[in-house]
Amino acid sequence: MEKSASYGSIASSQSLPPSGSRPPSTGFGGSSSGSSSVSEQSVYHKADTVMSSESVSSADFSSDFRVLRDGNKLAQMEEAPLLPGESIKDMAKDVTYICPFIGTVRGTLTVTNYRLYFKSLERDPPFILDVPLGVISRVEKIGGASSRGENSYGLEIFSKDIRTIRFAHKQEGHTRRSIFENLMKYAFPTSNNLTLFAYDYKEIFPENGWKVYDPITEYKRMGLPNESWTLSRINEHYELCDTYPTILVVPENVPEDELKKVAAFRSRGRLPVLSWIHPESQATVTRCSQPLVGMSGKRSKDDEKFLQIIMDSNAQSHKIFIFDARPSVNAVANKAKGGGYESEDAYQNAELVFLDIHNIHVMRESLRKLKEIVYPNIEESHWLSNLESTHWLEHIKLILAGALRIADKVESGKTSVVVHCSDGWDRTAQLTSLSMIMLDSYYRTIKGFEVLIEKEWLSFGHRFQLRVGHGDRNHTDADRSPVFLQFIDCVWQMTRQVTPSFTSNFYSPLSSQYNEALVLPTTFIGFLSSLDCLRTYFA
Repeated sequence: MEKSASYGSIASSQSLPPSGSRPPSTGFGGSSSGSSSVSEQSVYHKADTVMSSESVSSADFSSDFRVLRDGNKLAQMEEAPLLPGESIKDMAKDVTYICPFIGTVRGTLTVTNYRLYFKSLERDPPFILDVPLGVISRVEKIGGASSRGENSYGLEIFSKDIRTIRFAHKQEGHTRRSIFENLMKYAFPTSNNLTLFAYDYKEIFPENGWKVYDPITEYKRMGLPNESWTLSRINEHYELCDTYPTILVVPENVPEDELKKVAAFRSRGRLPVLSWIHPESQATVTRCSQPLVGMSGKRSKDDEKFLQIIMDSNAQSHKIFIFDARPSVNAVANKAKGGGYESEDAYQNAELVFLDIHNIHVMRESLRKLKEIVYPNIEESHWLSNLESTHWLEHIKLILAGALRIADKVESGKTSVVVHCSDGWDRTAQLTSLSMIMLDSYYRTIKGFEVLIEKEWLSFGHRFQLRVGHGDRNHTDADRSPVFLQFIDCVWQMTRQVTPSFTSNFYSPLSSQYNEALVLPTTFIGFLSSLDCLRTYFA
């Protein structure tokens, strides 16, 4: 097994919390364009582009039509490059893209079942805007039949990557309605009872993305099972917890009846299970959800005993830390809903620490404020104060600081930790995965990073579909939140501050990870089905 590396020792001279003087690319991996670049041609535009099933080979054309086609080079060049399984649904010529940086650009707008593609041949090299439909949050019409003035009639497209994209159509061309309808149809397939493009994508990869993460292999890499921990299949049919994976690592010699009692005392049945174990000290990172204490202060002897067993499995320490991601006031408020937190009186030798990370609604509002100050214009004279008012970097700092405290207790303190928030699938995933990146050099490689996301985010039930809203037109859904985007930002911060600790090829996919992972069924196809049980079904 690859030896664990202490992130604390690597970063002893570094300051993890992000600086407020960070450049305007704040929060998005140092690249504001990601996979939908407005300044360069699509990465898929290559000589051997495979056309869709609706395309026709040149052999099917008559010689006369071939001459006509070859003569119409302008139309030929304006066509969008297509992925295997991608097909053109609509096209409008003489459309004007209103760019906030370079002004108006006239060209051809194409809508496929995967992307919105705009190309202008007025510039050299040609100007291309290539936007995967998966990053579109909402589409609105601008102006009406009585609109007057240049560029007053068209479409406004709001994206999840902070940009607002505007197109002006000519009223006499009657192209706006068709483009709007096709965008609404294919950008939000789940709202229209259509399949996501990921399931129409026909490219064959050398590696099966469904099998990148194998839990048995990953736990074996950690040295599990061992004398203290075992691999349990109690959740094989998702009956214990429908948001947990089938294979759980739990303390050895704990009967299944007791595991069920522990699960019954935790929100949504998410009992404490192992995420990572230190190869030398055997200190562990364990994740779960909040205990169901309620206003009456309920206790569970089984749950208390279970945490004691977790502590005892680490002979290096006679203490266990419980890291509650929430602000203490929120944890107390959750008692009124039947939740709560662990009492240090009930859980012997346990120390409870609140990390003050706010909930999904606060984070959503913070991102909204951030968008307002970075796009389309940045007010340079008030940049730092405007940035501070969004609280985005404050939230990033708290998440990183929390993960660092967890990693430090495990590495330097040789103490086992339990991590949870309310339900254990948002802030908990952020904290466990970030601390594991700090603790284990394997997760700082491309393959390890893929395994980490599959393991800590997908298999343990982060609600990607609800948080991102992929394919859903309801952009005002209260469940939307940039939880995973914050995680990517935190990883980016770490790569910037302790660069030598990451493999050299780690960086290229990071800036586009968020967008590409949600729209293409590669290694990260699991994003489309948040729960492990659903992903098993679709596999």
